[in-house]
Amino acid sequence: MPWKGATVMERRFEFVLRARSGEESISHLCREFGISRKTGHKWLKRYKDRGSATTLFDQSRRPHRSPQKTPQKYEKRVIELRKLYGWSGRKLKKLLQAEGIDLSRSTIDRIIDRNGLIGKRDRRRPAVKRFQRSKPNELWQMDIKGEYILRGVERCYPLSLLDDHSRFAVGVFALNAPSRGQVMKCVVECFEEFGVPDAMLMDHGTPWWQSKNGHGLTRFSVDLIKQGIELIYGSVGHPQTQGKVERFHQTMKRSLKHRGVPQDFAGMREALREFRYIYNEVRPHQALDDDTPASRYTPSRTPYDSHPRQWSYPEGADVRKLNSAGCLDYAGSRSFISEALAGERVWCRRIDDLLVIRYRHMYVRELDLSTGRTTAVVRPVEAKDL
Repeated sequence: MPWKGATVMERRFEFVLRARSGEESISHLCREFGISRKTGHKWLKRYKDRGSATTLFDQSRRPHRSPQKTPQKYEKRVIELRKLYGWSGRKLKKLLQAEGIDLSRSTIDRIIDRNGLIGKRDRRRPAVKRFQRSKPNELWQMDIKGEYILRGVERCYPLSLLDDHSRFAVGVFALNAPSRGQVMKCVVECFEEFGVPDAMLMDHGTPWWQSKNGHGLTRFSVDLIKQGIELIYGSVGHPQTQGKVERFHQTMKRSLKHRGVPQDFAGMREALREFRYIYNEVRPHQALDDDTPASRYTPSRTPYDSHPRQWSYPEGADVRKLNSAGCLDYAGSRSFISEALAGERVWCRRIDDLLVIRYRHMYVRELDLSTGRTTAVVRPVEAKDL
């Protein structure tokens, strides 16, 4: 099942939808969802107070008042010292203590941050969580390396797919454009040879992410979802969450530089093919106790399905097909859902004056039937949430 395991947001949606229908008791639903009655009523109240399912997202825990807020004169002094020296909280703490100002390093760093005194370089941080899957094909990392300019005119965009557990390079391809068609052709080639992974980790780039529709879905990502793949996206501006494929690209860059970067596509394809072989079969990998990635990798048992079956919605569900622009016709009006879902079947679930749209197992959009307002409600899982 794509994006395995319902998210907290999806469970809250389902609970509120069923509770508001009045067909089941709150006590029964709380037991089924494994929550207390207090929590169940909290979700219902949050929805009722705001009249929107988007309020089921976790709310900020920041207090309305801050009795322990740093005095303005102290904050002003932190800003002055930061501008003077450019130092972080660790060093500024010493200077402030000498002036009789006792602030923690974290407080000083927060003052620096909220006053916009941290540059892009300083914002680089370690990955939120260093993780490694326990066996092959639980997660593949996918990324496109920045362009190589060939003969001053042609451009090459290396596409890499790397198994998270074994570091096995499932595929390395030379593309002349990072288009959906070219990327999908390469990905399908990997699926046909090595099977389908449980999940894939990517950044917020094309062709697998679209910022305009509110929840990132593209036709490429929908194609992956139909294969039952869970989609995971790295944190924006922090490539560390894709550390393995980033390091892989660094290794590839050094290899191409040592060999001499080819100046035509035929040469790049051959160079990447040779690099992939040496990386997988010959080069000892320090993180694998000097084993090779190929010695740790086995293909997936999940075969690629060239004709995925239509999703089966519950009996009696109000299922409708979106038009070629990704719009839904409902109650005499037309509303945009997602261009990535053009022609797809969705489940329309009404709750009071709201219509919640579900694609396969994901809630994707909410329509306010009284105002015509439409809102994206579910965003893909990010690596920081793992």
